[in-house]
Amino acid sequence: MAGFLRRLLALPLMAALSVAACASLPGPAKPIAEMALMESALKAEGIDPSKSALVILRLEDEHVWLSGGARIQERFTPASTSKIPHTLLAFEQSAVTGPGERFTWDGEKRFVDGWNEDQDFATAFRRSTVWVYQIVVPRIGAENLAAAFAAFGYGNGDIGAPDRITRYWLEGPLAISAAEQAAFLSRLVRRTLPLSAGAYEATIPLMELARGDGWALYGKTGWKSVADQMDIGWFVGWAEQTTGDSPGTYVFALNMDMPGGMAEAPKRRAAVERALRSIGALPPDDQGR
Repeated sequence: MAGFLRRLLALPLMAALSVAACASLPGPAKPIAEMALMESALKAEGIDPSKSALVILRLEDEHVWLSGGARIQERFTPASTSKIPHTLLAFEQSAVTGPGERFTWDGEKRFVDGWNEDQDFATAFRRSTVWVYQIVVPRIGAENLAAAFAAFGYGNGDIGAPDRITRYWLEGPLAISAAEQAAFLSRLVRRTLPLSAGAYEATIPLMELARGDGWALYGKTGWKSVADQMDIGWFVGWAEQTTGDSPGTYVFALNMDMPGGMAEAPKRRAAVERALRSIGALPPDDQGR
């Protein structure tokens, strides 16, 4: 564990990536037509572009599609999207024995039915089972978490005081922007994070959401819900497209206000998929979507 910590601390912080550099209002290199395309996808799913941020980055040429203006670099609590770095670190640090490690439900009834039963770690990732991660994250350890988030360039990297170890990603102080999410995911896809091959190989399959002829979609949703604060929805991940007119790997990050709470949750993925289809990153609906 000490060797892992030294390896992380020896690496410089990730300063930017082209996403952060481009996260401003479009100029000549980022035509207004492209922003309008993103805004149209958001509006079609009932999302206000002025109360959301969307970044799509094609890794092969670092072409960026944006919506959201200054909000692209505004930080919000990551909620369950943090399960991506937490899962990578759980495997890296052997905080779990593997995707099949079983966790016994404590009998406390929670608001998501799928949380109220025994389950393995892979299922907990896919269901965003908070109580499982509240067991696993402390096993990683505060020192390792702080060092890893700094090396990953994961937002403000702030895990808070010791008594926040099971809540910091749900209520803060951890916070990250859409641009930073896209930068982190770009390093994940390129496998340039300071992690072993085993951590990637165990985590990435858990993120697969859908697959078809020549394409695959990976991602994680998130929902930050804190009393007396605006609910924030997230959907982050990437699409791989090997066919069609626009092959490539497209990293994406969306956050949005959710004044209607969980009732608005389906809009997150629907809007991103619509935006990806509009630029050829996913096939049209009539071709398997």
